[in-house]
Amino acid sequence: MSTALVILAAGKGTRMESDLPKVLHKIGGAPLLHHAMLSASALEPERTIVVTGHGAELVDAAAQDFDPDANAVRQKEQLGTAHAVAQAREALDGFDGEVIVLYGDTPFITTDTLEQMIAARATHDIVVLGFEATDPGRYGRLLMDGETLSRIVEYKDATEEERAVTLCNSGVICADARTLFDLVAAVGNDNASGEYYLTDIIGLANARGLKATAVTCDEAETLGINSRLELASAEALFQQNKRRALIEDGVMMQAPDTVFLSFDTIIGRDAEIEPNVVFAPGVTVESGARIRAFSHLEGAHVSRGATVGPFARLRPGAELAEDVHIGNFVEIKNAAIDEGAKVNHLTYIGDAEIGARSNIGAGTITCNYDGVMKHRTTIGRDTFIGSNTMLVAPVTVGNEAMTATATVVTKDVPDGAMAIARTDQTNKDGFARKLFSILRAKKAKQAKG
Repeated sequence: MSTALVILAAGKGTRMESDLPKVLHKIGGAPLLHHAMLSASALEPERTIVVTGHGAELVDAAAQDFDPDANAVRQKEQLGTAHAVAQAREALDGFDGEVIVLYGDTPFITTDTLEQMIAARATHDIVVLGFEATDPGRYGRLLMDGETLSRIVEYKDATEEERAVTLCNSGVICADARTLFDLVAAVGNDNASGEYYLTDIIGLANARGLKATAVTCDEAETLGINSRLELASAEALFQQNKRRALIEDGVMMQAPDTVFLSFDTIIGRDAEIEPNVVFAPGVTVESGARIRAFSHLEGAHVSRGATVGPFARLRPGAELAEDVHIGNFVEIKNAAIDEGAKVNHLTYIGDAEIGARSNIGAGTITCNYDGVMKHRTTIGRDTFIGSNTMLVAPVTVGNEAMTATATVVTKDVPDGAMAIARTDQTNKDGFARKLFSILRAKKAKQAKG
């Protein structure tokens, strides 16, 4: 049976105190919306519909960044969840399969939970995702009669007896498309808020003789984000879960609580991550690599046996081959460093290619930007770049070549050659003493004045 997703992402998120739509606030470097889409993507949905409203153009773009085939539809007025789902009806015209309704601000629903809901559909017309709440608060309550879900009641409309129920509604629903949209069309707004509640379809379904039930998951999966504090709590939960998963897969972390990961961070077994390392999006670290303390990586690939840091920065496009050494206070951007090469101290390598086993001396800079255009530097294999070399791109240094310390390279260096580009040193006898005397006298005069 084919599956479609309807992801509700139209809310403004007033409590976030932000101009940014709520679903675009980030956890693990990715918008909340992407997390919701990621869990469901493993189901290989035939269609994904994102219902947008506040900040619609931004949310549309974010949805299509994750899935170019995602279809955004508008909810022009915020009239409730049933009204939001109804906006997807036209986009799902002709679709005859399972529809799962998700929420763009609920990032932690797992693929396993969604698969359980689909499995429950074999014996029920509608399946709702519920959870046992530690503190039910103002959640809607699921009222069960054995395995049958008889009704969902919103907190505002619940009696004291109903509020004592601890089985709560996550809002996630699974049903076949025809049943879902027929029931949504029948929902009214005779309630305390005057809204069209998606939860009302359960009562309508039972009245029509349809079978409804609930599948439960851990409460943490259903965490919805409505404020900055909740966003911070969700970030902490994400980091905790991601660290645990990596450690269980064989990654060594000396101080896990100080390591910050992104939603797409990939680290191989037996890799070692020292304290205070930050992984921004787009990073892969292969098995056996070592990322030393206080390093920051983004959009980078680190191969087996490589060492990075401490205090190193890998920017997007950094590609490190096996056994590469990147040392302290080194920045690599859009550059490929070949096997066994070393860039160990106080160096910037941008828009460059460095050959195998080459050594880049301290203070080297690839001068890649002329104020308008970026240019590339190419350094061959087994080449030695002396300290404080300035490589003014575009420029090539050949294989087994060398640059002298403090050289400014503006022309290509052939294989096996040594480049020297600096002025001759001149020593002026006695000049230092004379100059210091003049300066000290000037300073003394200013102090008196």
